[in-house]
Amino acid sequence: MAARKDLFARALSLDPERLHFAAHSHHLWPDASFDGQVRAWVEANRFADRKWDLVFGEVVPEAQAHVARELNLPDPGTVVFAPNTHDLLLRIVSGLERKPVRILSTDGEFHSFRRQGQRWEEAGEAVITRVPLEPFATFDDRFVEAARVGEFDLILVSQVFFRTGQVFGRIADLAALADPAGPWVAIDGYHGFMAQPTDLSAVADRIFYLAGGYKYAMAGEGACFLHAPDGYCPRPVITGWFAEFGDLSGPPGGVQYRSDGGRFWGATMDATPLYRFNGVRRMLDEAGLTTADVSAHAHALMARFEAATAAGETGRLSTAELINPLTGADGRARFLAFRHHDAPAWKARLLEAGVVTDVRDDVIRFGFGLYQDADDVERLIAACGRVL
Repeated sequence: MAARKDLFARALSLDPERLHFAAHSHHLWPDASFDGQVRAWVEANRFADRKWDLVFGEVVPEAQAHVARELNLPDPGTVVFAPNTHDLLLRIVSGLERKPVRILSTDGEFHSFRRQGQRWEEAGEAVITRVPLEPFATFDDRFVEAARVGEFDLILVSQVFFRTGQVFGRIADLAALADPAGPWVAIDGYHGFMAQPTDLSAVADRIFYLAGGYKYAMAGEGACFLHAPDGYCPRPVITGWFAEFGDLSGPPGGVQYRSDGGRFWGATMDATPLYRFNGVRRMLDEAGLTTADVSAHAHALMARFEAATAAGETGRLSTAELINPLTGADGRARFLAFRHHDAPAWKARLLEAGVVTDVRDDVIRFGFGLYQDADDVERLIAACGRVL
């Protein structure tokens, strides 16, 4: 399929000469998100005090349905929203009764868990076992084995790792270990959601799944969500007052909770990100574009860039280690990650040349998406060859 620059006319027109190859980081926003932003303002002021009836009667259910269709979830009611995944993670962990909480994770999780986990350890509130990502070839087997033999309250792992782009392929094996009495399994799907087709229908009754709109969903910040399986963490200790509206359950005289995913609701929040998310999803539906379509387009561009680098066309980038080559996996990140000690300097040089990339430690990442075409990739290749 061809690029759809027409869907991103506003964003692209703001800096026409820029080559934005950080679609895995701050994805450019399509025009439909602008329309959603405006609609949120108009409806908030038109309906004023009555806007929450509209938000929870129409906006939230539409967003839930979009998430459920994308992930093939049996019930949209298991989906709840929050400004960020950190808030949702706190609510999950608060519901674990054993202290300190015993957590199995990795040394490659995003900062929303990395920092909080370290602080929990300092405070004596958690004991965390971290399985190293490297060697990459054996990670999946090593992680599943650790989950099987250990005694953990929570197992948390990324679907796609934010720094390296490697894909975890054993979610079903972890789901088989999950139990309402423990362990609970949580998947950080931020780099998987709408980056690659994801079907959770076989495991939806046993795993938590967290993701959001900042990256491949193209909706910006604030549209994060949690899929919460029935029977797991029925009464989070950290809880907001939105969780007390709806079909409630709980001990007589005690704090009542919604009986669906809404038990994880927080408190008053800005609904504007959900308007943006709904607008983007409607745009994709109207254009007949699926996640598989967009991924295939991105992967074709990635293949050309990977081949050019292997052929020495991208300057010193060819001396770096490509951590996540395109071959050999069904699931795939939408960025290429190159490891080299000069990665931060390379990012700076490319930025001076009008090329936006992203660096994590010694890894430079090039992200690909719907608003790039073959000519953009050739310009990227030429820029790398010129400045690196």
